[in-house]
Amino acid sequence: MPEASAAPPASTAYSANQMTVLSGLDPVRKRPGMYIGSTGLNGLHHLIWEVVDNAVDEAMAGFASRIEVTLQADGGCQVEDNGRGIPTDLNTREKLTGVEIALTKLHGGGKFEGKAYQVSGGLHGVGVSVVNALSIRTVVEVYQYGKHHRIEFRNGGRPATKLEVVGNAPVRRGQPATGTLVTFWPDPTVFASEGTEFRATTVLERLETMAFLNKGLEIRFVDERPDRQDSRVFKYDRGIVDYVGHINASKEALFKRVGHYSMAESDMECEIAFQWNTGYHEGIYSYANGISTTEGGMHEEGFKKALTNVANKYARGRGLLKDKDDNLGGEDVREGLTAIISVKLREPQFEGQTKAKLGNVPVRSMVEKATNDKLFEWLQEHPNEGRAIIAKARDAAQARQAAKKAREAVRRKSALEGAGMPDKLADCARGTKPDDAELFIVEGDSAGGSAKQARNPTNQAILPIRGKILNVEKARIDRMLKNNEIQALIQAIGAGLGDDFDASKARYHKICILADADVDGSHIRTLLLTFFFRYMRPLFERGYIYICQPPLFSTLVGKERVYLKDEAARAAFLAANPNHKNPFDRLKGLGEMDFGELKTTTMEDGQRTLLQVSVEQASLADEVMSILMGEDVESRKHFITSNAKDVRFLDV
Repeated sequence: MPEASAAPPASTAYSANQMTVLSGLDPVRKRPGMYIGSTGLNGLHHLIWEVVDNAVDEAMAGFASRIEVTLQADGGCQVEDNGRGIPTDLNTREKLTGVEIALTKLHGGGKFEGKAYQVSGGLHGVGVSVVNALSIRTVVEVYQYGKHHRIEFRNGGRPATKLEVVGNAPVRRGQPATGTLVTFWPDPTVFASEGTEFRATTVLERLETMAFLNKGLEIRFVDERPDRQDSRVFKYDRGIVDYVGHINASKEALFKRVGHYSMAESDMECEIAFQWNTGYHEGIYSYANGISTTEGGMHEEGFKKALTNVANKYARGRGLLKDKDDNLGGEDVREGLTAIISVKLREPQFEGQTKAKLGNVPVRSMVEKATNDKLFEWLQEHPNEGRAIIAKARDAAQARQAAKKAREAVRRKSALEGAGMPDKLADCARGTKPDDAELFIVEGDSAGGSAKQARNPTNQAILPIRGKILNVEKARIDRMLKNNEIQALIQAIGAGLGDDFDASKARYHKICILADADVDGSHIRTLLLTFFFRYMRPLFERGYIYICQPPLFSTLVGKERVYLKDEAARAAFLAANPNHKNPFDRLKGLGEMDFGELKTTTMEDGQRTLLQVSVEQASLADEVMSILMGEDVESRKHFITSNAKDVRFLDV
């Protein structure tokens, strides 16, 4: 009989008793990023989206017509709707009321079997319970059956009261009100990295989008915080038709009319609005049950395929393309197009909790059929617009051929230069993995010289650029590819461009824009961000784009020099150190910093401040780029004035 194996040392023993089963809302507290993406500002605002999405689901189901979001003076957020109200009766299986199930049970709600909601954006059932878990206090009030019900939770979702009737529901328009009010105060220990202060601009942008996508739904916003008092009302009677007009407002439309068509089939429906502009970039924004599908999916595939087919069929039928002419390519037809694709379906299949890509194959067929039939009819009924679309597509095809030649010239130039890297690039050590490699794009040769001395040559590369790069918002790709600075960027990053761009080939996974904190530096940052957004957008999606934030001030504390990022940081420092007497030095531009100062303040890991730039809502980023870099001066002035206090508008 074989001998029993010896027991492992106590330090390496692993038994069932060491395994933990998290219950209730504990998993959310333990791993909040799994549920809201991050514990930074994006995650903080995700709490609002979860509650608002529930209210929008009531609207899509036909039971709510108004939603109000209030940012309270004490840091809380309240979301109110006039829907049916979360059920207050007892669930006989769970022995809990509907409100308690919604607030304390993950994957608990009325959206799984399709009985309470035919169409819903929040299908995972984790929304409001996650908000409760990540708040220090949550109060839920329900107006139902003429009564005002209330329950309170504290410290991460622990019940502080029972669900109780505290009075009668208010009377509105002669009837007892119905609906739900959720008020929550985010937990500062969870969101310690970037704080719990909501950004009004971020909230407004999301609410406006939801109003566009839900025709006739009234969404109100109120900001009660000191020095930020504001109120807005969003309501769009033409829905996504108004949305397209809004996105194209700062552009020159190819024709005034916004096209529109829709189709319903079985448990699905699609609605599409479109308009071309004279620009060179396509903007197709897709949604499924009100959720932005930033990575597209079946609905976008169906639309793009049918759009190309319809354009060529129409062009040949009208004699706008001759027999000898090649068919127009998809990218030719889509140049200058702004389109909103909104589909609603009973059981959408999203890729993960982020819901970035729609996977339902039948949706592709429905959108393709709707576009083949309805868009062709629209073109037949609007011949002037049809001719303008085809003429623009033909020009785009010619430019595409010119761009192909320019690309080949860039490739040939790279081949002749051996490694294909620009002369001015001071690269990091060979063999450095892209995960560890950082590229600093530095404004000016003098700053580039300091940066080369300040860098860690093992993993940090420096690419100086002269002055302001070409504004790609106003230039076709063939002209853009002839620009030396653009060529240098493409060669250094090494992942291609446009439709050929492959982010997996990027040589650096941190691409840091290092420019002065003045007007010229801001313009250079925006030009670079516009270029990356238009031609290398996956860099944003993967989180590879950063903005360096050199400090504006320094001061001595004892013998140690302390650096402060901006006026707000200086004010916070003085508040924390009221007896500080030493003067504050305002730091000079990058070109006048010595390499030691640049290294300490801006480039050394652990000392520097980098702002990661993400683009969750592509339609917003498109609008921002068009306004800042386009021809409409009034729109640009209005945008800058409106966002003066909110400089992180791109970090959405």
